[in-house]
Amino acid sequence: MLNKSNPSGQGEAKLQYLDGDYRLIAPGSYVVCAVTGVRIPLDELKYWSVDRQEAYATPQAVLERHFPGQPKGEAGGDRDQA
Repeated sequence: MLNKSNPSGQGEAKLQYLDGDYRLIAPGSYVVCAVTGVRIPLDELKYWSVDRQEAYATPQAVLERHFPGQPKGEAGGDRDQA
């Protein structure tokens, strides 16, 4: 990851989400899931949207954001991709 994390940053980090990577804009130790509000430690961050510039805690949160109101398991064709 580019500029992964600053050990001195204890609060919320500000990131620029890129394709397959992110850039640290302001130091911190976590980001907040745009769907659930859960804190995601930077070393555990796996899911985000480049277009929306927001992070997600789980694949389910990604699906919920992109397919709101859909019953679980019916949010698009291939459920293995987030």
